[in-house]
Amino acid sequence: MWHLLFNKKSIKTIAFSLAATIFISSFSFLAFKTQPQIANTGTPLRSFKNVAFKRGETLGFRLHYGFMEAGIATLEVKEETKEFGARKTYHIVGTGTSKGAFDWFFKVRDRYETYIDEDALLPWLFLRRVNEGGYIINQNLIFYHYSNKVNSNGKDFDIPENMQDMVSAFYYTRCLDFSNAKPNELFTIPCFVDDQLFAIKIKYVGKETIKTDIGKFRCIKFRPVLQKGRIFKSEEDLNIWISDDNNHIPIRIEAKILVGSIKMDLEKYTGLANPISKIE
Repeated sequence: MWHLLFNKKSIKTIAFSLAATIFISSFSFLAFKTQPQIANTGTPLRSFKNVAFKRGETLGFRLHYGFMEAGIATLEVKEETKEFGARKTYHIVGTGTSKGAFDWFFKVRDRYETYIDEDALLPWLFLRRVNEGGYIINQNLIFYHYSNKVNSNGKDFDIPENMQDMVSAFYYTRCLDFSNAKPNELFTIPCFVDDQLFAIKIKYVGKETIKTDIGKFRCIKFRPVLQKGRIFKSEEDLNIWISDDNNHIPIRIEAKILVGSIKMDLEKYTGLANPISKIE
């Protein structure tokens, strides 16, 4: 999902979208008045084991654009359990807010929500409320995985099996097994974004220990497959470090863009499903 962050028309939007889209966001949430009806007939759903996260997990991140503090982002797995077609879901909410001087000249208030099937790790409902410097997006996606379709704001699209949204793709990726991954090995995640199908590809780089403001962490390093030229000088200008443990939470994201650099670090975490790879 990471290379999708850089399709905005301005560098300002690109800078904050690293937080707003990877780690999801928004303030103005307009929920559905009624729950979508999901018929549980048709193509059988997969079963996919999750040991990476649980209800009650909260992750907090701080974003810097160059030397400027640009904003904060949070991801929360709510304690509640809602059912879609008699299937239990994880309710996940992500928010992103610009801060300081950045907020003064480019105000961001974003919110993303998804309801992910507890057994199949597939989304049933995705809600996107974006306000980035006056650029507004209100999007509702209803996934019909039994018939391989998605409804986007009233318009139907055909989709392949096991399609993800922008947020569920992140949580699904956390559940992948990287224990036997080799350098330069690619992992591909199908994702539906802005009424289009994307094959998100991330490259396994290796293992590193990195130091942050909240301590040292043993990490797994990835590099999304990027299109160089528009925003990036090279294909190696975006790097992601996740914890080298069963949580697979993001510890740091760094991006070198044509105008400046972006860094987002984990600032706080609670309710993890597993011990974290922090070096005391």
